[in-house]
Amino acid sequence: MSMKIGNIEFGDFPLFLAPMEDVSDPPFRVLCKEQGCDMMYTEFISVEGLIRDADKSVQKLDIYPEERPIGIQIFGAEIDSMTRAAEIVEEAQPDVLDINFGCPVKKVVCKMAGAGILQDVPRMVKLTKHIVDATQLPVTVKTRLGWDDNTKYIEDVAERLQDVGIKALAIHGRTRKQMYKGEADWELIGAIKNNPKINIPIIGNGDINSPEKAVHYKEKYGVDAIMIGRASIGYPWIFREIKHYVATGELLPGPTIQERVDVAKRHLEFSLKWKGQKLGILEMRRHYTNYFRGLRDIKAYRSKLVQEPNPEVVFELLEEIRERYTQLQLV
Repeated sequence: MSMKIGNIEFGDFPLFLAPMEDVSDPPFRVLCKEQGCDMMYTEFISVEGLIRDADKSVQKLDIYPEERPIGIQIFGAEIDSMTRAAEIVEEAQPDVLDINFGCPVKKVVCKMAGAGILQDVPRMVKLTKHIVDATQLPVTVKTRLGWDDNTKYIEDVAERLQDVGIKALAIHGRTRKQMYKGEADWELIGAIKNNPKINIPIIGNGDINSPEKAVHYKEKYGVDAIMIGRASIGYPWIFREIKHYVATGELLPGPTIQERVDVAKRHLEFSLKWKGQKLGILEMRRHYTNYFRGLRDIKAYRSKLVQEPNPEVVFELLEEIRERYTQLQLV
């Protein structure tokens, strides 16, 4: 059965790109879209930054036509700021407005934003209602199971958020206290999906790093969509591989050296154009490990890629990798 968020129709096995700080920016999103990702979100945007017109926050509102459908994700703790930011977001014309109630990072949590609000569920519900009332956009939420093992209130939270009008709920199967440690608990995500009172789409997130796992978890827990985060970093092909496996039951071979280098170069070019040289170089570095994972003796190249500040030298290194590993394949 296909799922819907507002008027957006998806197929029966949609794949979502998780919003990730300094990762899910336009240069990376466009690559994921090309590889079969159905729905993407911006990096989370500080509502205080939006209201103050801070350059970094405003830049994150950038959306390119080929990325749609796309959601803009915001985080904050104050009702006034959140509702004002919702109006700013609406002007950017995304397809969805998403609220981040899941970020576990200390500087966000200590302001009672992100996963911090899991310590005060009534406030979380009230804040969501104000945003739903303030915008014409479909509102969705991304959150976690709870603050810690003693406060996994997500079943109650899901019902209450649905009651105030959200159109879909993405759940990361960990508590805030877990951060990204241990295994994601999908049992609770499945319980919410199978709750007869829940009729909005439930999107499962956490630890999906292979086509087999994506299919197994979707079938076992019945979620409407799978959201992929860390497994996509430097590896947008994960979406293509899952789609192929769903369609055929067969695993696709990984990308060739040519593809890896071509995509890494395109990613870097767009990154430099969108962020400028310093950040463009810096924020690409987390991707290189996965772009070239599994190549024999790649470590020396990887060290150079993550230390080199000059874009021209980085492009030369990428071409060297292409040449060297193409030669090795011919041997």
